[in-house]
Amino acid sequence: MKAAVLGSPVSHSLSPVLHNSAYRCLGLDHTYSAIEVSEADFPNFISRLDESWLGVSLTMPLKESAFQVATTADLIATQTGSINTLIFSDGISGFNTDVAGIVDSFIEQGLSRADTGTVFGSGATARSALVAMAQLGITQVQCIARNKLDVAQLIELGEVVDVVVSHTLLSDSNWLTSDVVINTTPVGVLDEIAKDVWQPKGILLDVVYHPWPTQLGASWEVSGGSVTSGLSMLLHQAAHQVALMTNLPVPINEMRAGLNLELLARGLATI
Repeated sequence: MKAAVLGSPVSHSLSPVLHNSAYRCLGLDHTYSAIEVSEADFPNFISRLDESWLGVSLTMPLKESAFQVATTADLIATQTGSINTLIFSDGISGFNTDVAGIVDSFIEQGLSRADTGTVFGSGATARSALVAMAQLGITQVQCIARNKLDVAQLIELGEVVDVVVSHTLLSDSNWLTSDVVINTTPVGVLDEIAKDVWQPKGILLDVVYHPWPTQLGASWEVSGGSVTSGLSMLLHQAAHQVALMTNLPVPINEMRAGLNLELLARGLATI
């Protein structure tokens, strides 16, 4: 059986390492690859797949357009407007495992409940971050972002998941005292802000993992705060994808080991 991660660009993806590590441990004769697929070509690509395919993982720019091909979507995918997994069984089922990946990343750091949160950015990943915060029990979230339309969507989503989202200027925020801080902005965007970090209260998840540590992550840790990278989120969301695709117990430790070996081979920091 076959599976793959689709997106553009996708050649750098670590997903094949994670999934193939799981397959080897489970004794499965499956293959998982990375395939470059544009948003325009995506529907045709999916229509050409045969019964040898378990499913696919999706990265940008396909997470939102996946609703065009999915025959069903789970609640979290519907809430976030983002599908990162398609399973080919009884139609095409869409799932969002990014939320579970974020939650598991914080649980791994010893945090399973929190009260306040801050999210930088307001796009698809920010929506997943907000739903993850809701699952952690957070009821108050500050959003620091520029795109007012996306922020408005985030505020509406907050109403659905019982989280009060406030659009806050950085200068007016108390983000360094939030229980949870999640950065969903691209690499380098918060480099200047990182200089202001001092003795943060909560745990930072920076979804950027290359390069790692980011300037924000390094400043956070040096100042005494707890940090987790997007690599942890990547690992845990992939574990949930493996569970969906195989219906077998997930060998998370073996997946982590395979990921770390690849990171070392690339000269990158491990998790």
